[in-house]
Amino acid sequence: MTDQPTPPESGRDDRVGTTLTRETVEPVVARARFDDAGLLPAIIQDAVSRDVLMMGWMDAEALRRTLTEGRVTFWSRSRQEYWRKGDTSGHAQFVRAAALDCDDDALLVTVEQVGAACHTGARSCFDVDPLDPVTASAPAGTAGPVDGAAA
Repeated sequence: MTDQPTPPESGRDDRVGTTLTRETVEPVVARARFDDAGLLPAIIQDAVSRDVLMMGWMDAEALRRTLTEGRVTFWSRSRQEYWRKGDTSGHAQFVRAAALDCDDDALLVTVEQVGAACHTGARSCFDVDPLDPVTASAPAGTAGPVDGAAA
């Protein structure tokens, strides 16, 4: 018998302040929507600056490890193995928060980044090749609900 409350039927665990463990993480892994290759994109964000640092791929086991061990674990598509940022470089990512998106098909992991996030040595993978796109602004008076949401 467990003292843990039962998650609601939606599969979402509404327990506030409950740290996921190997025993309690399975409902989260089960509701994550992995692609046909069994992978989930994981966006890594700096906990302090809120900068997007990188994107990597996770399979179910990498997701389990990330949510229960406190270090970000990825699945390397090219090497076909698990890897943790910093195991060889010392540039580690320590988990501070994590959230699946509204469709359960992408993960946002907020981290304490030690050193560079990019394998090139850049702070962010998105600092390496900045583009110069055409930019636009919303017409005046259109600020408010987005995507057709009611006010």
